[in-house]
Amino acid sequence: MKRTNIILDEQLIQKGLKVTGIKTRRALVDHALRELLRRESQKKILKLKGKIHWEGDLEEMRQMRF
Repeated sequence: MKRTNIILDEQLIQKGLKVTGIKTRRALVDHALRELLRRESQKKILKLKGKIHWEGDLEEMRQMRF
């Protein structure tokens, strides 16, 4: 890990700590960055909707599971 000094909006930090229950600023910033990356990844996946052709038999796959 690398240390980085940043200026943060104190009200935003306090709201984030309260809403999430996260105890430290560092953990809150880490959580926020991970959540941002997760959401951006989901957006990219959603853009693929209807653009990928899939051939398969869902019913057959479901039967194989049991």
